[in-house]
Amino acid sequence: MSYNTSNTGSGSRTPRRTFEFGRTHVVRPKGNHQATIVWLHGLGDKGSSWSQLLETLPLPNIKWICPTAPSRPVALFGGFPCTAWFDMGDISEDAPDDMEGLDASAAHVANLLSTEPADIKLGVGGFSMGAATALYSATCHVLGQYGNGNPYPVNLSAIVGLSGWLPCSRTLRNRMEASNEAARRAASLPTLLCHGLGDDVVAYGHGEKSAQVLSSAGFRNLMFRTYNGLGHYTIPEETDEVCTWLTASLGLEGSRSY
Repeated sequence: MSYNTSNTGSGSRTPRRTFEFGRTHVVRPKGNHQATIVWLHGLGDKGSSWSQLLETLPLPNIKWICPTAPSRPVALFGGFPCTAWFDMGDISEDAPDDMEGLDASAAHVANLLSTEPADIKLGVGGFSMGAATALYSATCHVLGQYGNGNPYPVNLSAIVGLSGWLPCSRTLRNRMEASNEAARRAASLPTLLCHGLGDDVVAYGHGEKSAQVLSSAGFRNLMFRTYNGLGHYTIPEETDEVCTWLTASLGLEGSRSY
């Protein structure tokens, strides 16, 4: 599926960027379908890498949708193309955010969720750059719009971010303070962030700062988990925690208090 976005050009025609998303892999629920979660892979990866892992989790009531990001030039790699949800250089508060790419990926995620039945709870999760895109989707949900001002169309019930960071963190709090409705949505949105102290790709401090910014912006139902010695990958201890948290936060069958 492709998305066209427009920028103001210097000539009479407006140049358009087209994002061609790759293959989407779906893991269907083995039990009663209660929730659907779009799970987003990291930089240079593909949806099938995570669908294979998600299929093994003891969450029979969740349908997983694992899309593949477009292949695009990435500044971090000197313009070399790879699968990426948005363009990026170094991860820092001062680095420019690729709003066009973020909006296109968030819209792709929302489109995948928009056809789910009305009684199904919806969520977004991801790893690394996928986690960053999931958190950006969370801010679009609570603000009710994408960065370009278009309305955000789906209601999210859970956000999971592993080894990631929060894009657009500099402007979030001011945008949140301008809307009482955004504050209400943020306070009620269950959010789980996990990060390893040994992460040498997305430093632990980025994850910690992201959790602090979200909390100060009004995300009151947020849990931040730290894992000693964990690098830029996932381990059974972390996925077990995700399973327990999702079961409780989404009220899935067989849930226990967390």
